[in-house]
Amino acid sequence: MSDVAEWRERIDEIDRQLVKLLNERSQCAVEIGHLKKTMDLPAWQPQREAEILRNVVKANEGPLDDAAIRRLFERIIDEARSLERHSMEGGSSFGRE
Repeated sequence: MSDVAEWRERIDEIDRQLVKLLNERSQCAVEIGHLKKTMDLPAWQPQREAEILRNVVKANEGPLDDAAIRRLFERIIDEARSLERHSMEGGSSFGRE
């Protein structure tokens, strides 16, 4: 790739892939929320969140540093927890705001 437009096209494609993967991950969180409700488990499980953060930092090959990866995934986990709580309260419709 030799110009800015080509790099931006590549970024746009990666962004579309990220959105798809984040939504797939979020759907998993919704399903986990339903299971947690039936099993009477809390939405927040700090040991699981710590495990996720360890896993993503371990998988990090850069150029983002570990602190950046941790911050990104803390936000992703926060949003997933919100979806879990919503699904545990009986909510099921998600979409654009």
